[in-house]
Amino acid sequence: MDFFELTKARYSVRKYADRPVEQDKLDKILAAGANAPTAKNQQPQRIYVLQSAEAIEKIRGITRCAFDAPVVLLVCGDREAAWVNPFNGRNSAEMDCSIVTTQMMLQAQELGLGTCWVCWFDTELTRRTFRIPDSQEVFALLPLGYPAEGSRPAAAHDSRKALEETVVRL
Repeated sequence: MDFFELTKARYSVRKYADRPVEQDKLDKILAAGANAPTAKNQQPQRIYVLQSAEAIEKIRGITRCAFDAPVVLLVCGDREAAWVNPFNGRNSAEMDCSIVTTQMMLQAQELGLGTCWVCWFDTELTRRTFRIPDSQEVFALLPLGYPAEGSRPAAAHDSRKALEETVVRL
């Protein structure tokens, strides 16, 4: 599958099979995130791999949006390690973590795994529960696993605005 077809095929999986994710596949997904470009190559991302029974139980207690995935990647960014734009003072941690998360999502898709980018959860409760350092901001969850039989994209998945609505050509 070429890259464009891969991006079209990827969808948010909200129902996972009761099947573990192989370590070599998980490692490849994490490496794809590590390969992501970040501002000035500062690499402020901090990825917490939630896969023990205890960690999965904790995240499921925080949000229903873990979707019973066997692995949940908790994506954080260290604001002290991130680049700060001198022109506007913006810290790049969230942008960098978005790129990292996207690359992990697409790598998972290529390996036959499903993901769902989740922001619907209490970030402060998550910080306290998993003892995330104060310098790190909790940005997203990425449930990860094999899609359950019958898992399908949401109805609006294929609804896309025309390029003329989202692209300005100068």
